[in-house]
Amino acid sequence: MPPSPEYGSRVPALVLVSYGYQGIAELPDGKRVDCVFRRSVGRPLCGDRVELEMTDQSACAVTAISPRKNVFVRADRQKRKQSIASNLDRVALVIAPRPAPSTDLIERYLVAISSLGIEPVLVINKSELLVSDPQAETPPFSCIDDYRALGYPVVKVSCKTEPGVDALLPLLRGATSILVGQSGVGKSSLANRLVPDLEVQTGTLSRSTGKGTHTTTTTIMYSIPGGGRLIDSPGVWEYGLWEVTAQELCAGFPEFLPFLGSCRFNDCSHNGEPGCAVEKAVGNGQIRRWRYDSYQRLLEQNR
Repeated sequence: MPPSPEYGSRVPALVLVSYGYQGIAELPDGKRVDCVFRRSVGRPLCGDRVELEMTDQSACAVTAISPRKNVFVRADRQKRKQSIASNLDRVALVIAPRPAPSTDLIERYLVAISSLGIEPVLVINKSELLVSDPQAETPPFSCIDDYRALGYPVVKVSCKTEPGVDALLPLLRGATSILVGQSGVGKSSLANRLVPDLEVQTGTLSRSTGKGTHTTTTTIMYSIPGGGRLIDSPGVWEYGLWEVTAQELCAGFPEFLPFLGSCRFNDCSHNGEPGCAVEKAVGNGQIRRWRYDSYQRLLEQNR
């Protein structure tokens, strides 16, 4: 292992934890250090690549934040964007038969993920319940083949029995991913299975500062065995969309794309206007009716 940087030097680092105006970063040699965020630089996010100035044996200061390729966000109750993490390759959206997903939850996530340019993965946890649970006969579980046909990766996992989590690991290795989903879907159990030494890593991060990392409320990045990073964020249990236009909303429904631009009116919102090519495609069976209904509900929520 190369020697640690000299004090006063500047080195690249990866932010693993960010809370308030301090956090924990990983140096190129794998060492984790406490760091402070200078207000003149701004507040880094979990997943940011930064430049650190080494100030003493156990602490340093962020002097620059590298350009981000994307930022995963959610909306607060006023529909304002809240940044959660950066530089993601995938969003693993976890659902389960119990508790059943809230109406249009998946579509809200898919619209957001599409607008952010990140790849989604639909993860069905507690999949063993689909054998006997009546919920398996209702959306979204009855629509899984439709999601696959639209090009969305779908993986069934279980933290208690077969099929386990092995099918998900190849999608996460070598990439930076975030786990999101409703409360109660088993996200924490899934994180523990994907990161066998999660408690050890959490403890190490806590000891880096001596203050703890407030793991129940803080977004944290973990290392996955075999390569890759997994972000667990308690802040995205429930998910709301910020204010979006009809055009931005349509981008989250890829099956609409072949018909956009063919409507009678250039500003068509695809919600009852005459000569709408999207509505015609729904009537012809080229767009699934349940997806179009979901689009209409999301459109109404953003008015």
